[in-house]
Amino acid sequence: MAIWGKTADGVEVPIYTLKSATVEARVMAYGAILVSIKTTDSAGKMADVVLGYDTLQEYLNDTKTHFGSIVGRFGNRIARGQFSIDGKNYQIPINNGANALHGGPLGFDRYVWKAEEVPNGVEFTHVSPDGDMGFPGTLTAKVKYTLSGNVLRIDYHATTDKATVVNLTNHAYFNLRGDDRGDILGETIELNSDQYTPVDAGLIPTGELAAVAGTPFDLRRPTRIGARIDEENEQLKRGAGYDHNFVVNGQAGTLRLAAIATDSVSGRRMTVETTEPAIQFYTGNHLDGTFTGRRGVKYTPGTGFCLETQHYPDSPNHANFPSTVLRPGSTFHSTTTFAFDTVKTE
Repeated sequence: MAIWGKTADGVEVPIYTLKSATVEARVMAYGAILVSIKTTDSAGKMADVVLGYDTLQEYLNDTKTHFGSIVGRFGNRIARGQFSIDGKNYQIPINNGANALHGGPLGFDRYVWKAEEVPNGVEFTHVSPDGDMGFPGTLTAKVKYTLSGNVLRIDYHATTDKATVVNLTNHAYFNLRGDDRGDILGETIELNSDQYTPVDAGLIPTGELAAVAGTPFDLRRPTRIGARIDEENEQLKRGAGYDHNFVVNGQAGTLRLAAIATDSVSGRRMTVETTEPAIQFYTGNHLDGTFTGRRGVKYTPGTGFCLETQHYPDSPNHANFPSTVLRPGSTFHSTTTFAFDTVKTE
């Protein structure tokens, strides 16, 4: 552990380094952010495979991308920032067009979490008070990062003293060729999903569970990310590329395959497993060159992709979606793993 710097109000931010023979991950208390993941390619050479910055100040200055952060209290979008629980209405501040995104303008990624070292990793805790960003109930959230061999594991827990909604995820952007090696359109993606949730013009799910078969969203076999991203498809136009929620096949609550991403040039492969019901595949469409990352790289559209394991967006407003309501006496728990290995290069 080291102190990486201080926030504007003088709070120290510790950063932790987790190491194994083939993977090195760095996580910090501000936003419980996954700052970097270095892993070997097929020739044994290390490179960073997530987008990010060299300094704490750069993370403090970036209020848009959510690089590597834990987003909450409700990750992804809530239509008009409105929902109800037990007949009572709640309003979250709008920060994404007409909607609320990632918990509102002051989400969990803007706080310094309490940190505690645990075997093979670190656990972060954040207490969100009743009424924080309009959400009901005092929510205690815990996120634990552990590294064992080639597997980085994230465990999420949350409890509340009043009925609320919760949807926690990590917002890392990946580039398996290396964070300074250009775009990700040549990398391949495979999603274990027969269905996805189409969206309206504001990227809010319509409520439909649509089959991926016969569409550019059929990523059940390894597919180059850029292969269909420019097709004439209304859903792709609305997302300016892929920015959609895919339903993970299998039983939610059990750890199962969600995605496999591969870069045939470096040979790096990442396998994602989760207990969550869904995963958001986002191709960094709104990175606009505003932010400069490590080694002077300007982050532009397609320089990284996200695989955010989650409940469906806008779940509180769709009775047919898995519930995100958490009540006193119950515990929200989910697990996501990222396993890194290599395949033969082309």
